[in-house]
Formats: sequence, structure tokens, C-alpha cells
Amino acid sequence: MASAVAPWAPGLWRACNTLMAAFFGLAAVVQVNDPDAELWVVVYMIPAVLALLVGFNPLVTGNLIWKSMSTVHMLFCTLWAGGLAYHFLLHAKQSILNEEEGRELSGLVIVTAWMALCHSSSKNPGGGRMHLAIAVVITLFPLLSWVYIYMNKEMRSSWPTHCKTVI
Repeated sequence: MASAVAPWAPGLWRACNTLMAAFFGLAAVVQVNDPDAELWVVVYMIPAVLALLVGFNPLVTGNLIWKSMSTVHMLFCTLWAGGLAYHFLLHAKQSILNEEEGRELSGLVIVTAWMALCHSSSKNPGGGRMHLAIAVVITLFPLLSWVYIYMNKEMRSSWPTHCKTVI
């Protein structure tokens, strides 16, 4: 027996997408002084635009162009994340957030997880309760992590200069 979607569910799904679009947009902006900024701006702007489109119209996830762009981007990010994870496992000296490759890996995982969640919503825009619970957790995780890292000056002390001079 299928349960009806709560009346607030579509609004929550749209809000999560709008917040993730803002997060990805901000992640793109702070790449400005990174040595390979051009690449990272694209990595974050694609999901920013795709999530914003979902925030405006959740049915867009059924569109062939949206699906194709998200699929290609997820594949690219997954392959890159695999390479970074391998490098991180072999060469890491500190925790994942203290190593640049670890932070890059975390960003790619967040991008891939969000795009996969959006991609899976095409059959049920607004999603079920579990879908929304996952969306809320994924939405809150990077935002709360960013606040924690920003407040934890000791953690940032070992970071390269280009990572210390952003927001």
C-alpha cells in the first residue's frame, strides 16, 4: 500500500535543492584562488545549476538533457573521487579534512550523492519520507561542516595558503 506524499514534502524537497544550489555555488566561488580553480568551479557550478533547476521545478529531473548532464557529471565525479580516494589512502598523513585531496574527495562525494538523489527523484518528485530524510541530512552535512571548519582555526592552520584565504 503506497502512502500519500505529505503536503509539505514537495516544498521541503525544493528547499533542500535550493540550499544545495547555494552551497555548490559558494563552493565554486571559494575556488577562485585555487591552483586549478577553473576545473573546480565547473565541478561545483554544474550541480549548482542542476539543483537550482530542481528547486524551481522538481519535474525537471525527468528531462533528457537534465538526466544526461547529471549522469555524465556523476560518472566524472565518481571516477575522479575513486582516484583521489586511492591517492588519499596511499599518502594521507592527517585526517580527511586536513589533507587537500581529502577535502577534494569530500566535495566530489557530496556532489555525486546529491546528483544521485536528484536523479532518483524523477519518478517521484518530492520523494518519499526516506528520500526526504536523506536529502535533509545531505543538505545539512556540508553546511554544518563548513561552519565547523570555519570556526576551527587550529584545523585550518596546516592548510595551504590558498585554502586559508577564502571564506
